[in-house]
Amino acid sequence: MSGPLHLAWRYLAARRGRSTLLVLCVAIPLFLPLGLSVAVERMGRELGTRATSVPLVVGAKGSPLDLVLGALYLDTHPPAATTMAQVERLRESGLAEAIPLHLAFRARGFRIVGTTLDYFRFRSLSVSAGRPLGLLGECVVGAEVASSLGLAPGGRLLSSPGSLFDLAGTYPLRMQVCGVLARSHSADDRAVFVDIRTAWIIAGLAHGHAALRPQEILGQEGQRTVANASVVQFEEVTPQNIGSFHFHGEPGALPVHALIAVPRDAKSATILKGRYLDPRDPCQILVPSEVMRDLLDTVAKVRRLVAAGFALVGAAALLAVALIFTLGFRLRRREFETLRKLGCARHTIAAMVAWEIAFVLGAGIAVALLLATGAGALAPALLRALIL
Repeated sequence: MSGPLHLAWRYLAARRGRSTLLVLCVAIPLFLPLGLSVAVERMGRELGTRATSVPLVVGAKGSPLDLVLGALYLDTHPPAATTMAQVERLRESGLAEAIPLHLAFRARGFRIVGTTLDYFRFRSLSVSAGRPLGLLGECVVGAEVASSLGLAPGGRLLSSPGSLFDLAGTYPLRMQVCGVLARSHSADDRAVFVDIRTAWIIAGLAHGHAALRPQEILGQEGQRTVANASVVQFEEVTPQNIGSFHFHGEPGALPVHALIAVPRDAKSATILKGRYLDPRDPCQILVPSEVMRDLLDTVAKVRRLVAAGFALVGAAALLAVALIFTLGFRLRRREFETLRKLGCARHTIAAMVAWEIAFVLGAGIAVALLLATGAGALAPALLRALIL
């Protein structure tokens, strides 16, 4: 290590607090706009990739963003519900495959997604342990759900009550875990999948009846048997009671929150979009990639404003660093005079000062790049926290 370089290093090392403060004064103003750009770019790629994987989404009229985010990420606030009649409408058109999604409930913090086996085929999801859905009351859990809750095939998972003040008389459902999905590094890893009929059971739209034991019978009123309060609707579907479950109301009136529509071709997609243009239609049809593009355009405008603010803050911080160096060099005037008396040439002292500045700037840039890389890595988790 040459003389000026060695002197500069030893000076900065001897004043660690001051040196660290200067490095942070350089790093933070550089990191703020850089980290924002990296994080937004990463979020944009993730949103775009997930959105382009779904051709069309159908749901009740309301916020387009809520509907698309619900269909794409599953764990957002559920959009307004439509009915199974809309699923049949799509299927009968012959223009697209319809995949219903019921998104009203949770189990230990994770979203319960009521759907059909078509969803797994559409998303190319495979089971890494156990088997796919086959019966009422079963569930298949995502890889992250299984890891967080310690679930495996054969385990049990209880749905969470929809409200602390549930006056409708519905009961949590104890579901059997029949399979665990292979990790897909997507929103599907954080979901609990059930057959859509199981979701309706959780909603109280279907139930079974038990054979009453003698001690549970209070009396007989004509054709009706009066039971005591210990008799409740089933909280678990078993091979013994599965045949007693039945659904209330018309099948077409049962609720769903979103429909993924997979058209046969581009022409079918165009015709299908035209069929939802009537303002009296209770449903809307959306292209997720277009909705996400509008969202990202808005984010880009906000980012430019924020980046401009960060640039002003950064300029002020760098001016403060320059002022600290200038004042520091004035305070060290006697130190420089002593070095000259000891035989150091002026250019050697100038080189030492230049190395000090280079060390601080280089360390600040390195820290800013490191923080920006971390912001990019954390962007998907931040995205989930913002929109879910």
